[in-house]
Amino acid sequence: MLDYEKPSPPPDDRRWKVVDRTMRSHGYEPHALIQVLHTAQETFGYLDEEVMRYVAASMRVPLSQVYGVATFYHFFTLKPQGEHTCVVCTGTACYIKGADSLLAAVEEVTGAKAGETSADGKVSVVTARCIGSCGLAPVAVLDGEAVGKIAVDGIKERIREWTSIAGDNGGAPPAGIPTTPVEGPAPQNPIIEGVTAHDTRRAS
Repeated sequence: MLDYEKPSPPPDDRRWKVVDRTMRSHGYEPHALIQVLHTAQETFGYLDEEVMRYVAASMRVPLSQVYGVATFYHFFTLKPQGEHTCVVCTGTACYIKGADSLLAAVEEVTGAKAGETSADGKVSVVTARCIGSCGLAPVAVLDGEAVGKIAVDGIKERIREWTSIAGDNGGAPPAGIPTTPVEGPAPQNPIIEGVTAHDTRRAS
């Protein structure tokens, strides 16, 4: 068995105590890794190397395992999030219906590729393997709102609104975006239900 030494968090940063409480409540068991990472991201805003190393050492799991979980699920991010989040589903149904064109359009408007945040800090671009709305492909989740059958022009218009590039359209819905969004909350992977994207890292 590997020899792990529990690290001591910076004493002047109370956010680490929040993460410690979650790990302690689960007995530092490896099966609680997703819940702990959720707490860490909620507390710090994103999962940087320092956070992942601390969690790995405290829970006595390899850093590679923590990194693997953090990069597998699209709701986790390793970089500071932008003011807005655009998640493009790249599952089979969405891919066939043009997910790659949606991603290209998002990159065109923001200058950011999947996994990146625009230079102005406005938009974070994320991809998801599947969000469970295949019948409405292609689907994007825009600031937590799942929008089905979205067109390239529609996603570009929404992002331009976020970045204050678009002009006034008289209050009409952006082209390609349904007047009525997909009913209910944004679909989530049942394994990580309740994990959400969070704001940029900030000290308490």
